[in-house]
Amino acid sequence: GDVYKRQIYETLVMALLSTTLGALLAIPFSFLAAHNLMRGNPVTMGIYYIMRFILNVTRSIEALILAIIFVVIVGLGPFPGMIALTVHTMAALGKLYSEVIEGIDPGPIEAIRATGANYLQVVRYGVIPQIVPPIVSLTVYRWDINVRTSTIIGFVGGGGIGFFLYQWINLRDFNAVSASIIAIAVVVVTMDLVSARAVSYTHLTLPTKRIV
Repeated sequence: GDVYKRQIYETLVMALLSTTLGALLAIPFSFLAAHNLMRGNPVTMGIYYIMRFILNVTRSIEALILAIIFVVIVGLGPFPGMIALTVHTMAALGKLYSEVIEGIDPGPIEAIRATGANYLQVVRYGVIPQIVPPIVSLTVYRWDINVRTSTIIGFVGGGGIGFFLYQWINLRDFNAVSASIIAIAVVVVTMDLVSARAVSYTHLTLPTKRIV
């Protein structure tokens, strides 16, 4: 029982840390990869294309492949798994966040720009109030994905319950395999309920223009 609890806890912590770090890293990338914020001059458009290229290339590499690479570099354990999830989360959320930013109402941005505001002021007063709820929704959903992905990357030595699940399958310890699968299912269902409540609460407390 203690083994399952410890490994499930490790999996959840790995997913939470990678989601948090990935989201924090994705935020600056997303602003630089938003066409409506970067279309002012050739320099900013050049930055926009570079950011888009980085996010698309990084996002195209599966988290499992990244985990194998970092396990080879760093060694076995949850740390390479967390790095792999963080990198993939940063790229995936950066792309999604930038699309949210591109879909906002341009009215407030144009009004703030007309007052002579600089880039940071435009972002602070014209962009952020519109994007908080959808970004929170996407981040919570990504945490849900990372909980499941962290189980899979354990198969290649990325830590968490997946690492032990792989060993139990090889040892044909089907009681342990069944128990771990049930534990993973319970965690995933619980995460789904928590995610739904968090997203609903965010939209109720931070109303904004619906992103379509």
